[in-house]
Amino acid sequence: MASEAEDLETEAAEQWELVNTPLGEMWSGRTRYAAAMYFFKRGEMNAETLEVYRICARLDAENPLAIIRDRGVGKEWLKRIGYDG
Repeated sequence: MASEAEDLETEAAEQWELVNTPLGEMWSGRTRYAAAMYFFKRGEMNAETLEVYRICARLDAENPLAIIRDRGVGKEWLKRIGYDG
């Protein structure tokens, strides 16, 4: 039986995959936004970064990371996700 810590680690790994859903897939913007909300609630993303994901939720082909970079918000998030764009 998995411990609570293992369950949380598994959930975080699943959300990490979802926040990295490829651009252009149907419902991918909403998927990324839902995963971003998970990281925001854990204190791992600031509100300005989450807002970009919200704006991009209906835009499956739009890269929220480029907008985050252009707005100058979420520098820690961009570093964590490995975005050099």
